[in-house]
Amino acid sequence: MAEIVISEFMDEEAVARLADSFEVLYDKDLLQKPQDLAGALKDCRALIVRNKTQVRGALLESAHRLQIVGRLGVGLDNIDLEACRARDIQVIPATGANSVAVAEYVLACLLMLARGCYHASEDVAAGLWPRERMVGGEIFGKSLGLVGFGGIAREVAVRAGACGMRLLGHDPFLADDDEVWKKFCVTPMPLDTLLAESDAVSLHVPLTEQTRMLFDARRLTGLRKGVLLVNTARGGIVDEEALAQALRSGQVGGAALDVFAAEPLAAHSPLAGAPNCILTAHIGGVTRESNVRVSSLVAEKVAHALKEAK
Repeated sequence: MAEIVISEFMDEEAVARLADSFEVLYDKDLLQKPQDLAGALKDCRALIVRNKTQVRGALLESAHRLQIVGRLGVGLDNIDLEACRARDIQVIPATGANSVAVAEYVLACLLMLARGCYHASEDVAAGLWPRERMVGGEIFGKSLGLVGFGGIAREVAVRAGACGMRLLGHDPFLADDDEVWKKFCVTPMPLDTLLAESDAVSLHVPLTEQTRMLFDARRLTGLRKGVLLVNTARGGIVDEEALAQALRSGQVGGAALDVFAAEPLAAHSPLAGAPNCILTAHIGGVTRESNVRVSSLVAEKVAHALKEAK
């Protein structure tokens, strides 16, 4: 039986390196076959997942020998951490391996939302010439508020600062006199102050009871009118219906969402047809390059942990 089960897609070279030392079952569609997954977990020592496999409840109950969960990414809300701790199961995320990919996504979205002209290809190809409608803005000299200031937000700060943006930050886990703010040229401040002063806001917080619906209708109303909002963190942090209303009213000038409260996003979401709104399928951290980095890091750490646990 397989010692390592991989239930979602992973770089195949990293899988091959694991297979050199362990019995590996790799099926990127295993998540869609619950009975096969449950059967495979009975004797495995390590499970490697992305963000869809729910490592909790019945899955953990069926995995009697499970010692390690490798997470091909950084968010851990699909893993019951308390239950894993109770079972002495080590959880290994790919911390830092996809930060560049997410940061580039954020910067690209800020530029696209500011210009506001990238949805006009069909009109131009049809012989129309909507130059006046396509005139947008610049990000140079604008204020970017970073909500949460971990590794990804710091990569965003480097890139946005290079584009001439003024950087504001809020993170309840960092003191205002922490050297990291000065290192990245970011001014720390209370959340509501940041939101009132920011021309654009990028979210970089985990989904917790404290951050769930952090951006509800009240908080969206407190944003500077016409603000740009980018969420690559987690769905559930932003009230999607309230955001759709704010986009249609012009309170929010543009939004890019890579994560949603329920994924896939429902076909008749309130966000459908909202103006200057970019919706993507949770791919902010997924590039060809980051997949190699994430997969290699998790493979290396899982292999080491398994050898140590023997």
